Amino acid sequence: MNYLFVHQNAPAQFRYIAPQLAQDPGNRVVYITLENKPVPAGVAPVRYKLHRSAGKETHHYLRRTEEAVLYGQAVARKAFDLRSQGFNPDVMIGHPGWGETLYLKDIWPNAKLISYCEFYYRSRGSDFGFDKEFPDQVDAVFANRTKNAQHLLALEAADALYAPTDWQARQFPAPYQPLIHRIHDGINCALVRPDPDAQYTTRSGRTFKVGDPVITYVSRYLEPYRGFHQFMRALPRTLADNPDAHVVLVGAETGGYGRKPAENQTWKQRILAEIGPLPQDRVHFEDRVPYGNYLKLLQVSAVHPYLTYPFVLSWSCLEAMAAGCVIVGSNTAPVQEVIDDGAQGVLTDFFDPEALSSKLSDVLQNPGRYAGMRVAARERVLERFELQKCLARLTDLIRTTAQG
Repeated sequence: MNYLFVHQNAPAQFRYIAPQLAQDPGNRVVYITLENKPVPAGVAPVRYKLHRSAGKETHHYLRRTEEAVLYGQAVARKAFDLRSQGFNPDVMIGHPGWGETLYLKDIWPNAKLISYCEFYYRSRGSDFGFDKEFPDQVDAVFANRTKNAQHLLALEAADALYAPTDWQARQFPAPYQPLIHRIHDGINCALVRPDPDAQYTTRSGRTFKVGDPVITYVSRYLEPYRGFHQFMRALPRTLADNPDAHVVLVGAETGGYGRKPAENQTWKQRILAEIGPLPQDRVHFEDRVPYGNYLKLLQVSAVHPYLTYPFVLSWSCLEAMAAGCVIVGSNTAPVQEVIDDGAQGVLTDFFDPEALSSKLSDVLQNPGRYAGMRVAARERVLERFELQKCLARLTDLIRTTAQG
């Protein structure tokens, strides 16, 4: 069979399923993605670039929509090239978030389209308006609603839908929710696992091993969406109450899912200006690190805070659980779906840095009390998100969609 994957940031959510399908010599697997993005072994890359950005004169509600059209056109050009070369997919699997899948069914109307339902924007009950510290204006509410245009088009065009978690599926309009399969991308628990001999060395040369009082914080970006501001506010007291503790933070200082701070300022700079300087010999900002180093950091973690707005659940949360971390997580819906308070981890109020500090300190000072949570956290991931189980469910969805 012929399979087409589409995502501007390959390999993304298809890093496991695309190469698995490519292992069958009877399959041809093609991946359309942006220039310079890697694709898995055995998968044929087709790379594109945008010919322009959304116009400055475009109404700001519609800039994301215009961007979606531009992405859709860029992918369509490559799709026409593939068709002229004799490639006609039986199944197309794509992420509609940037508009790349908009026109695929017009080019290949007989192919089946499976759409990855990662997120649907809402003005209430989700990320938008959650953090009252940063209030949204009514103009932003209107723009937020308009962003869903491409997602609604994707829902209408798809032959099958799937989302990685139940909470994410339930963000979509009610008529579509029963149609969305719940299938996570999968966590490679054979790779992500506890290691009693693990060591992590910071960029400054400090080495930590299992049993050391090290607090680990991981996020793609250091920003409020992942509770960076609340975690930083908890640190002065936490460090004072635990004089031997160290903190290792992984994440890019610039970029993010949410709003930017003041011009020429990062969230790290803004929060440090608020709380004052932290001891540089105990607080280690690592920026981004290679994946292998990141796993070692999880394996040496004494306690791992994971805070998030009601938003997409991070891979890092589930990987931390698979690595046997003691997680202190926010009591927000995405986290509550995977962690029962007191069982697979400890939950805390997202907006209460003092409570967060107390819970971090309790884990640091009483590690034996939380040993069972480490085991339970990994068991939860093995039960619900283990890679081979997820791949089996997704393969079955692809097979039944192709046959339908």
